[in-house]
Amino acid sequence: MKAQLVKYIAGFAILCLSFSTTVAQSPKALGLCLENYEYPFPVQYISFTIQGQPVKMAYMDVQPASANGKVILLLHGKNFNGAYWRQTAQALTEKGYRVIIPDQIGFGKSSKPTAIQYTFQLLAQNTKALLDTLQVNKVSVLGHSMGGMLATRFTLMYPDKVEKFILENPIGLEDWKLKVPYQPVETWYQSELKQNYNSIRQYQLDNYYGGQWKPAYDEWVNLLAGWTLSPEYSRIAWNAALTYDMIFTQPVVYEFEQIKTPTLLIIGQRDRTALGKAQAPEAVRKTLGDYPALGKQTRDKIKNAKLVELDNVGHLPHIEAFDRFIQPLLQFLQS
Repeated sequence: MKAQLVKYIAGFAILCLSFSTTVAQSPKALGLCLENYEYPFPVQYISFTIQGQPVKMAYMDVQPASANGKVILLLHGKNFNGAYWRQTAQALTEKGYRVIIPDQIGFGKSSKPTAIQYTFQLLAQNTKALLDTLQVNKVSVLGHSMGGMLATRFTLMYPDKVEKFILENPIGLEDWKLKVPYQPVETWYQSELKQNYNSIRQYQLDNYYGGQWKPAYDEWVNLLAGWTLSPEYSRIAWNAALTYDMIFTQPVVYEFEQIKTPTLLIIGQRDRTALGKAQAPEAVRKTLGDYPALGKQTRDKIKNAKLVELDNVGHLPHIEAFDRFIQPLLQFLQS
């Protein structure tokens, strides 16, 4: 009887595990502009024309209950959108900061053009147009991952607008073109078309979280995986391919010396993210995305930059280790 009970319990546990896995692997189909996904704060839009195409840029403008007169611009990464700044925005507004969170064109709730030449200069111009519309003259700029490359370009183009400059595990701290074989847009596109829940989750598990998964991370997998179920996914994938090409071919690493703005680097030390790493020879692959080294090199390039190294944290400190991320950020903003 006891043996049967143990067998029953084991079988029930396996069934529950199977069910939970099935649920995790069954994201709902999402619209072209995430129409059926609710952001944490009200979403507004700015409209303009880019390369002959009318587009809408989504953004959240989060106002504090008691304003301190300071504004922070949060710039998202390649595989994300403004929604993943939820906890960061809440913490900042509690301290009196106004927080502006755009979805760049091609991402999140913003337009996905059918034909566009993406450049970081273009995205920086769009972001400035948003700030001008909101009559914001001075900001602190925080960029994560690809948003770090955009934040760098924005700060270089509009130094008079930027009071403080923060990079959170940015990509673009090295020039991959020197080590990784070039892939045409069509190759990036075909790779995107093959994406599904399992491949997206595995990539994030390996590259973002160092093999350490938490249920809270599922939301950011499901957003990308939900898009793969959209009837308009080919258009989403094409925009993703174009932005991959932008990232690969438009390095900012050579211009850090030009930045004079007070700078903070928050670098998770377990991060090994590098664009196109899988296409590099094995010996080269091991040298890419060495964030402990890249963080120090970047700090040394930017005059008076401060570096905060977060041990045993990966590519997303504000998701994986929020308390350790927000403390140095607030200290820097208030200094």
